[in-house]
Amino acid sequence: MLSDVEAVATIPVKDIEVAKKFYQETLRLKPVSGQPRGVLEFESGHGKVLVYQSQFAGTNKATAATWAVADVDREVEELKSRGVAFEHYDMPGVTLRGDTHVTGDLKSAWFKDPDGNILAVVGH
Repeated sequence: MLSDVEAVATIPVKDIEVAKKFYQETLRLKPVSGQPRGVLEFESGHGKVLVYQSQFAGTNKATAATWAVADVDREVEELKSRGVAFEHYDMPGVTLRGDTHVTGDLKSAWFKDPDGNILAVVGH
C-alpha cells in the first residue's frame, strides 16, 4: 500500500549537469549511483529526490519539493552563502521577515533551482 512506503520528490530539469551541480554542491544532497542516463537520484534524510531531464522543466508554478528543517533562518543563511536567492510572496496573513515568511509559529522560505522549479524549507 502507498501509505506504507516513502514518496519521492521528482523534479524535471533541462540540463542534467547544471542540475547535478546545484542539487549536489549547492543543496549538498548525497548522490545515489547507478541511475540511467538523464536521471539523478539524491538522498535527502530518509527520503529521495529524483531529478530527470525533461522538456517541461520549470513549467510548474507551485512548490515541487519541501524540506522540513529545525531552523529555517539558519538554513536560509546557509543556502544564501552558497548563492541561493529566495523568492518573496505576498500572501494574506503572512509576514515577510527578511527572506522568511512567517505565519504564527510556522516559518517558510522558497527558492528556485536553475530551471525555475520552486523549492522550499519549512519549520517552526
